[in-house]
Amino acid sequence: MIEEEAMDQEQEWVSKSQLKRDSAALQDLAAELAKLSKTQLQGMGLPERIYAAVLEAAAMPPKGARKRQLKFIGGLLREMDAEPVKAKLAGIKSQDAQSARRHHHIERWRERLLAEGDQALTELLDQFPEADSQQLRQLLRNAAREAKAGKPPKSARLIYHFVRALYDEQD
Repeated sequence: MIEEEAMDQEQEWVSKSQLKRDSAALQDLAAELAKLSKTQLQGMGLPERIYAAVLEAAAMPPKGARKRQLKFIGGLLREMDAEPVKAKLAGIKSQDAQSARRHHHIERWRERLLAEGDQALTELLDQFPEADSQQLRQLLRNAAREAKAGKPPKSARLIYHFVRALYDEQD
């Protein structure tokens, strides 16, 4: 009897409201998992049952059935330690944010090259001396010609790929 009382005192008391907040947080985690691609999900190291449930939820339309499925996944997550899953999800989000910043940076270079011409080209070549300036100048001339003629911006897209390749070589 004394042992039971000691065990009860050792257990931490958690309010009903806190339990509800924890449950909602796990359902939010389930929703974030459902947004991931299949490849990203495989890298999460989820148990098979949770992995299958998340794939099911991802395929459902965002109405009642999906909400019930996310609650089910939240319950499954409650049975395991969700901290490693949260950490991996944070890592994926961080990579996505870095990728978006990189994309916007390259896009700004392309816009500058198209708008400013030689001045921006000189700055880019100062930053990347190994770049093929002749090819880049040709792409800029072609892009200007295409814009003037109202053609699709094929060369402008190629400029983006050219600048992205420069950054890829730098990494």
